[in-house]
Amino acid sequence: MNFTDRELKCADCGEMFVFTAGEQEFYREKEFKNDPKRCKQCKGPGTRRVRAETAVNCSECGRSTTVPFKPTQGRPVMCRTCFTNRRKAPHIVAA
Repeated sequence: MNFTDRELKCADCGEMFVFTAGEQEFYREKEFKNDPKRCKQCKGPGTRRVRAETAVNCSECGRSTTVPFKPTQGRPVMCRTCFTNRRKAPHIVAA
């Protein structure tokens, strides 16, 4: 299979970068299913992605906290302590 260089848009910085024919061949040999999403500068060493944090009040204890996602209506959002406690608690299955 012949590959040709392709331009992709970086998911982090939005800049265009070249996904070379050689890189595409490497991806095929390694059986990678997806194209790269970030340019070399954004995925390079020492580069850390910054997650957007959203300020919320915990649904269990009411404490103010932040979460790394945007909550949707109708779903409880918990602080780390309440979330961990909920995961450790035995689940009750309704019959």
